[in-house]
Amino acid sequence: MAALRRLRQCHPTIIALSQFHTSSHASAKQHYKMLVLGGGSGGISMSARMKRMFGAGNVAVVEPSEMHYYQPIWTLVGAGAKTLTSSGRSTASVMPSGVKWVKSKVQEINPDKNTVLTDDGTEISYEYLIVALGLQLHFEKIKGLPEGFDHPKIGSNYSVETVGKTWKALQDFKEGNAVFTFPNTPVKCAGAPQKIMYLTDAYLRKTGKRAKANIIYNTSLPVLFGIKKYADSLWEIVKQRDLQINMRQNLIEVRADKQEAVFENLDKPGETKVFQYEMLHVTPPMGPNLVVKGSQLADEVGWLDISKDNLQHNRYPNVFGIGDCTNLPTAKTGAAVAAQSAILNRTISRVVKNEKPDRTYDGYTSCPLVTSYNTVILAEFDYNGQPLETFPVNQAKESRIMYHMKADVMPHLYWHGLLRGLWGGPAPYRKILHLGMK
Repeated sequence: MAALRRLRQCHPTIIALSQFHTSSHASAKQHYKMLVLGGGSGGISMSARMKRMFGAGNVAVVEPSEMHYYQPIWTLVGAGAKTLTSSGRSTASVMPSGVKWVKSKVQEINPDKNTVLTDDGTEISYEYLIVALGLQLHFEKIKGLPEGFDHPKIGSNYSVETVGKTWKALQDFKEGNAVFTFPNTPVKCAGAPQKIMYLTDAYLRKTGKRAKANIIYNTSLPVLFGIKKYADSLWEIVKQRDLQINMRQNLIEVRADKQEAVFENLDKPGETKVFQYEMLHVTPPMGPNLVVKGSQLADEVGWLDISKDNLQHNRYPNVFGIGDCTNLPTAKTGAAVAAQSAILNRTISRVVKNEKPDRTYDGYTSCPLVTSYNTVILAEFDYNGQPLETFPVNQAKESRIMYHMKADVMPHLYWHGLLRGLWGGPAPYRKILHLGMK
């Protein structure tokens, strides 16, 4: 219950704007050449790069969480292929040496004064600011959640608190409907909601339960995947494995005590359908970080308003952004962060010299679509939805090598490359060919 109560709170990097309180630190002041908000993949990666640019002692990261997680691996954790423990390390261990860790939550950003206020009352001023606060999960926007997670047979790979419940529900499956959802909002790693569907199919086949299972994917989208080349391959897999896909269906309620999920037909508002489930995987609605949304840095929707070309803020030239908190018109993935980190580093290096940014981010992102316990379709594409592939093979075909890269190589490069500011670029997977397993 304690773990689930934490789901009712805001994401670790944010708090409600109305909850400011003073403390003994209220008069404390700090100043840094570069201040980074958020200690996720983008924040840690950029802090390592900024330390090399500005020097030790001149860079600080504001992040309250004691643990740092490699979230892309949670797809495999939810299917029992990896452990949750393997996905996390202490924040202290990934914080670059010489970078100040401010162990607090961001309360308020004031770009007109170049200051940030933390929840303990500390005011931090900066010369340059990188916002890497991620996005907000909204389980509470689905009626019956998050309290529904107190019941069995329901999980979500999108939270450290609930990913283990997905694996438990999969193990306990006997017969009936296994239902998977995709919400009517932007999400991080848009392929993840269906990856667990393919893994569930594979697990049930392996354990002899598939004949008694109806595997159902209810998505709010009008397509299975946004890039046609990969969507065509996925449709073939869907047909071969007898998976049921229902478009424009949005989860609005979970009746966990009855094992019922209620979906609204987005093409016929008000029309609903109830699905009985033996297993339910929920992808929650997501939205902008609340601190960003409540600041002058937000666009009209609430995302960080930055240039899609160079990642510099559109109105405050000393502010920059990276990752899920931004309004960049590309998929929100870890590979996108890797690509953005090199571009952003170059942009900042030019701006501090009063020079114009000279490198452009093409929107590169990637989604390793796990289709079984040993195969992956590696989708890579740009802002225009055009494939931007790294390897000299047809990446729309299922590949065992790509699975090994997803499950084993990428975590290594994440911990020892990206977080140290040593890996990334316009097409970061190409670095694998050069970095190997160093």
